[in-house]
Amino acid sequence: MLVLGVESTAHTIGIGLVEDGRILVNVNDTYVPPSGFGIHPREAAEHHARIAVGLLREALKRAGRDVSEIDAIAYSAGPGLGPALRIGAVLARALSVKLGRPLVPVHHGVAHIEIARAMAGSCDPLVLLISGGHTMVVGFADGRYRVFGETLDMAVGNAIDRFAREVGLGYPGVPAVEKCAEGARSVVPLPMNIIGQDLAFSGLVTKAVELYRKGEADLPTLCRSLVETAYYMLAEILERALAYTGKRELVVAGGVARSARLRQILGDIAEDRGVALKIVPFEYAGDNGAMIALTGYYAYKRGVSAAVEESFVRQRWRLDQVDVPWFRDLCANTSGGRTPSSQSP
Repeated sequence: MLVLGVESTAHTIGIGLVEDGRILVNVNDTYVPPSGFGIHPREAAEHHARIAVGLLREALKRAGRDVSEIDAIAYSAGPGLGPALRIGAVLARALSVKLGRPLVPVHHGVAHIEIARAMAGSCDPLVLLISGGHTMVVGFADGRYRVFGETLDMAVGNAIDRFAREVGLGYPGVPAVEKCAEGARSVVPLPMNIIGQDLAFSGLVTKAVELYRKGEADLPTLCRSLVETAYYMLAEILERALAYTGKRELVVAGGVARSARLRQILGDIAEDRGVALKIVPFEYAGDNGAMIALTGYYAYKRGVSAAVEESFVRQRWRLDQVDVPWFRDLCANTSGGRTPSSQSP
């Protein structure tokens, strides 16, 4: 079975092809906003519309396949930026109508989790999902991923990006802020807003920007303070979730999983609690078409599809509203880290 995946939730448009659970190709292109600014939904959508067809052709060419060979078309149905989501959905619908193939709506956050689980060879982990749009700790129970803690305002990636814009470090902010933090010799106290198992990052960013504008700390010190505080907030709720669930694997998914400093902190937690730490490979950490194709493949095998007239996009779609009937299927195929990709991970 050959499944095409279209990703377009935010700044990245991606095309992936998965055949019988193996990734054949993963082609992505990212809209880069003007220096110092974040993602403008309309401009991102215009970028996606300009290159979508060319990206599809490139993916098919790399895979050595013809469009007529596709058995199902998966697309990111949400959550995300409305204009950007609609570009991917329109492409998917057009292909569905032209080829007479079924459509498979995919939740973007679930796709991040599934490609991380597949690449790690993980069956039933606790998952830390961290990206520009998601910050939550989840685990599977009763047919869905259940949330054991999440942000109440902005995602951790969004928070660090916002600070970077305010202090002139540009976009994307996470690598820029972490690089700047390497020059720090000390840290300053910043608010750790932890409410039970939930987090709030806006006060942390506001305070760091205030100290910068008042000149009360140099930029490297503030960058390091921000990163350390944000990541240790994650560490605190993660440790409690591990203790509560008793899960023996920790999988990290999403773009912020690329952070070297966060990997160090999570490694310490895993060693201390005796759990296996498994982090999504760099290529598949950010938004990408392969994760949509792979999750679409799992979903379609379990009967998930949508008629063209019902193939809506949902800008706000909670992860714990999504049924995951294929969850145990992957457990039967895991082998301690085997990758489902024909490429190097």
